[in-house]
Formats: sequence, structure tokens, C-alpha cells
Amino acid sequence: MASRKPHPPGDLGAVAAERFPRSSRPLVTEALADTRIVLVMGARQVGKSTMTQEIAAHDHPARTLTLDDKTTRDAANNDPAGFVAGLDGPVLIDEVQRSPDLLLAIKEAVDKDKTPGRFLLTGSANILTAPKISEALSGRIEIVNLWPLAQSEIERSTANLVDQLFGGKPPALSGATIGREAFVDRAVRGGYPEARLRAPRRRERWFENYLRTLVDKDLRELADIDKIEQMPALLRLLAAQAAGLYSAESMGKRIALDTKTVQRYTRLLETVFLVKRIKPWRPSIGSREVHTPKVFIADSGLLAYLLGADAKRAAADDQITGKLFESFVAMEVARLVDWAAIRSTQYHYRNLGDEVDIVLESRAGQIVCIECKAAATVRSSDYRPMTKLRDERGERFVAGAVLYTGPDTVPLGDRIWAVPVSALWASS
Repeated sequence: MASRKPHPPGDLGAVAAERFPRSSRPLVTEALADTRIVLVMGARQVGKSTMTQEIAAHDHPARTLTLDDKTTRDAANNDPAGFVAGLDGPVLIDEVQRSPDLLLAIKEAVDKDKTPGRFLLTGSANILTAPKISEALSGRIEIVNLWPLAQSEIERSTANLVDQLFGGKPPALSGATIGREAFVDRAVRGGYPEARLRAPRRRERWFENYLRTLVDKDLRELADIDKIEQMPALLRLLAAQAAGLYSAESMGKRIALDTKTVQRYTRLLETVFLVKRIKPWRPSIGSREVHTPKVFIADSGLLAYLLGADAKRAAADDQITGKLFESFVAMEVARLVDWAAIRSTQYHYRNLGDEVDIVLESRAGQIVCIECKAAATVRSSDYRPMTKLRDERGERFVAGAVLYTGPDTVPLGDRIWAVPVSALWASS
């Protein structure tokens, strides 16, 4: 099935009219059928309110409240227990992180009445990082992440490359777009619904104001930050080192912050879903926590903005192209992992001189490997580390794919293929 023709740049009328089917929506409706509290978490402006309001209107009828409204927020903060006691029937509460104590009142309410689907919540910050809240809601809540739009959602594809690879075979594609045109425009546009259809200059202004508002408002509400003016500099530095190993010490030296502060600020950026930490994979489960993670900017459009790169530069500047391509692929895979039928965890792999950009491990211990190659040809050196893992892991190694910018799916050896990057969003 051919990809839909994208809206022309600057077609702002399409922003309001366009409604993409969100692949997380079935996860929410399923959870509401058997879980007392369902929390949809994601960055601001990714579509949480739109999706949950549609669910509350059509799939799971519920009253809708938002804590962005000052009167509602003051009522929730002044008397959380009384606020919850006054709610009758299922209710959707938007931006619940603006009243953290409300969650403890909700916990007491659902302990008295265990009816599934009583509370559908959204949050633009991961409030469950607070231990007392996380422990209180354990066993009572299901969390669904909502990221910026995936390319598969934009193309309305129901195929999932993660499930296909765990099934032992990638899609057999042919005639895909060749070269950097295969991904650059998509990556630079990113997945924020309102930003992606804007002309480049207007998209830059959108990201500029988005980050200013997030730093000045959301991060100030979440934590007491002594040097908040350094947060944009840290974010740009994380972008410059995206797809590389995370070193808080070296970054701190570059922006005059101590290592602990860099680590704390990075966690805050994770809390508001601007960055995503990918842990390293090792065969020994216990060793995973002690090796160096990678930290990615969660949206490729935001990454391009932070790097100061438009589509032309992203296609021509090799220092940017590889970083953008790996980040684009890694975060597209992260979205597919969230709603894949086969549950898995995403890692990266590095052992001496061997590296694999993405390792997915299922709960059954099976692994899938993905290497990112922003070129139209694949060499044996590009997948040699995969062949070693395949030989070491035996039957637990299900499939390996080198995602590249060539036209066709090509077998490279036993259970390893070169696969066009469009497999991330192709319908078959």
C-alpha cells in the first residue's frame, strides 16, 4: 500500500482537521475495562488531551476536568479528598501532575470502590517518580505512554516492525526511496502534531516557544532548580551527543555544572518526556545497571531544531546525518515497542569494539537486533557484531535488521537482513 501524500509545508488548516489514529488508544480502552486508574503520560502537545477526550466521549463515557483550569486546580489542591468525593462516575482528569496530592485521594477512593475505569488521568510529567505516590498506586494503576506521532501513525499503518522481527522475518519491501531523501524530511518534521506541518521557519519558532514555556513553567513547578538558565544549554548538549554514550561528568565541565546537577537535570528532562534513556544490554541481567546508557532526544524534529539543522543541512552534513538517523530510528522503534503485541525492552549494545544500535529483548529472553545505517549500501562490517550475537545466543537470536536507505529488503545471512527504513511505517 502506497504511503499517503503528506500535507504541503505550511498547510496549517490541516493541523486542526487532521486526526491521526493513535496506536496507544486501544491500550487505554483495554486498561479501562479492568483497571481502576489509567494514566496516559507524555510530553505537552503530543495529543494526550485529544485522545483521552475522544475516549471519554465515545469509548468510555466520562466527565472531563482539567487542572490547567485555575478554579478546578485550586479546588483539587485545597481539599483533595473533598474534590474526589464530589466526583460521581468515571472521570477524566487532565494534567494531574499539577495536583500531586490528588493522586493520594484518588487512591483512597479506588480502595473503597474497586470498579474498573473510575479514573482516566493524563500527565505531562512523570509524577510516579515520587516514591510515596508510586508506592501508593502500585497495583491500582496502569500507565500508557503517549509520544509524539510515530511515522506509522502518520501513515495510518497497522503493521509493526517490532512484531514482524520477533516473528522472524521483516517485511519484503522493494522500490523504496533511495538515499537520504528516504528519511530526512520526516525526521526534521518530527512528530509533534502542531509543529510537523509548519513551514521550516514557523516550525523553528514553535519549538523555541515550546521549550521556553516548558522550562519556565513545567520544570519550575516540578523542582526547585538553582540554575534553571542552564537547562537549555544542557538540552542542546544532550542533542549534540545524542546517540552517543551519556557522560554527565564531561557535559558538566562544558557548561560549568557539577556531575550530580547534570544527572539531576537530565532526570528532570526525562520526567517531562523530552529525553529518553536507553540502557545497555548485556547477557548477564545483573550487569545492565552498571554500564553506560545512551540518552536520546525523544522527538527527531526537536533534535533537528536543537542542532540548528534544516532538511538541507541534515542531508548534507555527515556529522548531523548519522546522529539524526540513529535517533530517528531509535525513537520510532521505542514507539513501536510500546504497542507491539510482543512485549520487549529496548537496549543498546557495546562490548569492546562491537556495537549494535538497538537490542530488543522479549520477556521470553529472545532478542532482535537493529543497526542504523544512513546509506544506500550495506557492508559486512555493518552487521558483523550481529552475526557474533547470533552465533553466541543461538536460537534466542530471532532476527537482525540493518535499517538503511536502500530500496529493497535483502537477506544478508542466516536471520539477518538489510531493510529499507520505510519498514518503520510501511503497511506491509
